[in-house]
Amino acid sequence: MFEEDTPKPAKLDLEILSVDELKLRIAALKADIEACEAEIAKKEAHKSAADSIFKS
Repeated sequence: MFEEDTPKPAKLDLEILSVDELKLRIAALKADIEACEAEIAKKEAHKSAADSIFKS
């Protein structure tokens, strides 16, 4: 469902990047991963709160 709606980004040719550019890309990707993990935690907390309300 969701995957079908989201276009896949073009694949980046890592061979053309310098070591410094690769390190910067890794740092940016790690920041994106942390942001995603924080959003997951927030959504799971909201779901847990909603589940506890409806189980009462």
